[in-house]
Amino acid sequence: MKKALIVWGGWLGHQPEEVSAIFKGLLEHEGFEVEVEHSLAAFDDAAKLKSLDLISPVWTMDEISQERVNNVSAAVQSGVGLAGCHGGMCDAFRSNVDWQFMTGGNWVAHPGNDGTPHRINIVNTSSTLMEGIEDFDVSTEQYYLHVDPAVEVLATTRFPVTDGPHVLNKAVDMPVVWTKRWGVGKVFYCSLGHQANIIELPPVKEIMRRGLLWAAEGKVQAAGQRAGDAYTGMQDSQV
Repeated sequence: MKKALIVWGGWLGHQPEEVSAIFKGLLEHEGFEVEVEHSLAAFDDAAKLKSLDLISPVWTMDEISQERVNNVSAAVQSGVGLAGCHGGMCDAFRSNVDWQFMTGGNWVAHPGNDGTPHRINIVNTSSTLMEGIEDFDVSTEQYYLHVDPAVEVLATTRFPVTDGPHVLNKAVDMPVVWTKRWGVGKVFYCSLGHQANIIELPPVKEIMRRGLLWAAEGKVQAAGQRAGDAYTGMQDSQV
């Protein structure tokens, strides 16, 4: 039986407990043993983290110790999957650049705030993760992110939609769903998921289901692969 750890907390406006419950249900339906924790102390046991198949952070706008980031990073480098959504993963710890490097990006704005109508465009790639999912419209926060150019983008949204200081720039297709590797671990992210009702939208829920399962495959597929040297970041990011 595969094992997953969901850790929720931080800003409660994102309904982390409710979103965690949805993720838990998706994973249990797929036969996972799921542990749900409401404390970052869940990241203290480095050996336990490496024994998992999947870590799913649902934690927004908080601080985290460098040791805890290092423990999660080492687990993912070894093959443990990392998957999450919205601010719960890519606005979890704004001050920690190592977390941002691992996850592939960080939120910087959502022009128009909640309730902004916009379209999600599925990108044609070699990945089968989005197979059968069509472009769809949502009315929620449209995330503008600073994104790692190494990610594989699976869906985008077009900016600008609403007014702001960014509109005189050329139109840009902002990544919404992406994957990347961290060591031999698989990392999956979806910027949709402001609250539980957005996760419950059929295409979003299916995207998250697939992403959680895809990330959890990494440990088995990592057998025999070289993870790369241990990453220590920059000295001045870890003082």
